[in-house]
Amino acid sequence: MAGPQRPRWVLHVQAQFWRALMAIGMLLHRLAAPRPPAPSFTRRIPAKTSPREGEITLHFYVPKDYDVHRRLGDKKFPVVINFHGGGFTLGNATDDARWASAVVREVNAVCVSVDYRLAPEHPFPTAVEDGVDAVIYIAEHAEELGLDENRIALSGFSSGANMSFTVPLRLQEELEAENLEIEEISRSTSSSTKAMSSGRTLVRSQKNINIAAIVAWYPPTDYTQTREQRRQTCSRMDQELPALFTDLFDESYLQPPTMDMSNPYLSPGVAPLSMLQELPQDIIIYTCEWDMLLAEGERFKRRLEDEAKKHVIYHMVPGVPHGWDKAPNPIKPTPGVQHHYYQACKELRRCLKSERRLSAGPRMSMSVT
Repeated sequence: MAGPQRPRWVLHVQAQFWRALMAIGMLLHRLAAPRPPAPSFTRRIPAKTSPREGEITLHFYVPKDYDVHRRLGDKKFPVVINFHGGGFTLGNATDDARWASAVVREVNAVCVSVDYRLAPEHPFPTAVEDGVDAVIYIAEHAEELGLDENRIALSGFSSGANMSFTVPLRLQEELEAENLEIEEISRSTSSSTKAMSSGRTLVRSQKNINIAAIVAWYPPTDYTQTREQRRQTCSRMDQELPALFTDLFDESYLQPPTMDMSNPYLSPGVAPLSMLQELPQDIIIYTCEWDMLLAEGERFKRRLEDEAKKHVIYHMVPGVPHGWDKAPNPIKPTPGVQHHYYQACKELRRCLKSERRLSAGPRMSMSVT
């Protein structure tokens, strides 16, 4: 990250300004027919993985028959946990309401959109740690929520797509650390089975989290590449994200500026192979032709296939810039969006209904209270 760093208060003021303008843009986006739904309900949960205290809001979009089956307890729904975009600095969980609607309609699944905390108030790695808390909460409360903890998928857009990879990598570390503490507790005492770690109560009870699939829309995957290097790969300079935004995003989230940009919880594209092998077997990636992130997305796709031996469904959407599906046009939705959403949901249906595919994914051991 080159250049002099602006004071944090300046970044905060600029972030607030652009958040307000983005909210207007997303309002216009939602006015286009068919209008996306509002969340069915929300849950506020405490942040536990991050040392920064706070709360995270989960927005639930559910099928029409969800309440009936949840009350009767005769059916468990698959769940797609989604992370919104905005450079880790802008946006909110309702930005992806059209995608959530497609998931509910086409997959017959619950979609949970995560309102993770934003930079510059909450720099790296807070967003990733909030994502970990969201996944653990869904797994721990699956029975209460009428969800099938064996059929969980992750999705995300832009920075949220980055999280769809980095969250399961960070999740694995969190669960392994908890299990080590449980083993130490069981060896050191026979009279107590509880201890506190990172704000969570651990008990000697084991359960698996199965991440069945990932759907990543135009993800940034390699922050070892400078913005200038990324821009040089873009085929349409007039369509790329302005430096006004990318500078704000990077200065806000990448703190301190001397941090290691190859950190796997930031740059999954250069993560060690052993970590990539822990990702789900089924991965769906969408990139954009006129995007500075296209080249690194293609490199990551090749690593996942050739080195990690993952089953990757890859689509490069031609003739569109980064974030093309969120255009603020109140007259009509962007052509092609629903088609690509449908195709992604078709793959999700396969991943979330096939027992063979589910068993191929990583089994992450976790403790439950």
